[in-house]
Amino acid sequence: MAAEIVNPRSDSDTGQDGGAEPLDTFDPAFALHRGGKMAVQATVPIRDKDDLSLAYTPGVAKVCSAIAEQPELVHDYTWKSSVVAVVTDGTAVLGLGDIGPEASLPVMEGKAILFKQFGGVDAVPLALACTDVDEIIETVVRLAPSFGGVNLEDISAPRCFEIERRLQERLDIPVFHDDQHGTAVVTLAALRNAARLSGRGIGDLRAVISGAGAAGVAIAKMLVEAGIGDVAVADRKGVVSADRDDLTSVKREVAGFTNKAGLSGSLEDALAGADVFIGVSGGTVAEAAVASMAKGAFVFAMANPDPEVHPDVARKYAAVVATGRSDFPNQINNVLAFPGIFAGALQVRASRITEGMKIAAAEALASVVGDDLAADYVIPSPFDERVAPAVTAAVAAAARAEGVARR
Repeated sequence: MAAEIVNPRSDSDTGQDGGAEPLDTFDPAFALHRGGKMAVQATVPIRDKDDLSLAYTPGVAKVCSAIAEQPELVHDYTWKSSVVAVVTDGTAVLGLGDIGPEASLPVMEGKAILFKQFGGVDAVPLALACTDVDEIIETVVRLAPSFGGVNLEDISAPRCFEIERRLQERLDIPVFHDDQHGTAVVTLAALRNAARLSGRGIGDLRAVISGAGAAGVAIAKMLVEAGIGDVAVADRKGVVSADRDDLTSVKREVAGFTNKAGLSGSLEDALAGADVFIGVSGGTVAEAAVASMAKGAFVFAMANPDPEVHPDVARKYAAVVATGRSDFPNQINNVLAFPGIFAGALQVRASRITEGMKIAAAEALASVVGDDLAADYVIPSPFDERVAPAVTAAVAAAARAEGVARR
């Protein structure tokens, strides 16, 4: 039986007699989570001794021996090619910060069921009780034989960059940090459609990104890869530029491929005349700064639960407004990307997820909108059944074109 969770603010007796009222008696979120959100289910029946002898001993020994002789058979005779490890250390969970592995587990379970619901991909949550970079890498490497891919989740920056890079160097299965690349893919898809709506291309736009963490850096890289006219990234101290002497190694790298205009100063300074604002920082942007942007600008204020610019304010000045919230139009939601990306990669047994595969995912996602494109519809809903198949097919095709597919 699951341990009872009690509400410290409950009006019920909270003394030593155990009379506290369970949280799920008045909060539906707790009621839904009681006992967890997922379970393991068999795909084959075990009805009698014949089934048992095939599913387990002695029949299973034949399969084990075959895989020992031909290791690639593991993809055909186990679940390896259809399952992803969802790995976190609990250091950057949603907007809650460093809350630890146990407290991160409801989010990881949620991620796993989104994989299944939206991409048909099985996923296993793995919340690790370590935060050292080397320990995380060694742990995941040792677990990797059981999985076809690794989705890194809610690991704080800048550690997440090194962890992803080193894991991909050591593993021959896709390693994907969704906080970086999932966000970047969906952002690029929405921006492509916003540009199309206004009769422009990506190359005609100057963007400013608020936030130089995992999402901000990945979005900047993907926009440059996609041919953005220019993009500047701002952190708490202002625009990330080569003339600053307080940059981390990651930010120095960012300064090297962004900000062709040589901007400096504050985020607000950079927004003057900009075509695009992309917020992944959780800060607040003054209305005057939004008003200073170019005519027909796009505002993607993606912080949750409070966007950097409230949509009601942004709409006064911007032609297209997007947020990270489901209660406003144009939700930039990672669930539009990661299930299909992994489904496509697993389908062709890709050894990695390349930049080309991510660009292909963004283009496929943007194409789902089609002729229905409008200011309040530049990105499809996660519940649009066309999304996952389109992204899956595009990613699989890109993997083959880039030489990382193995079937």
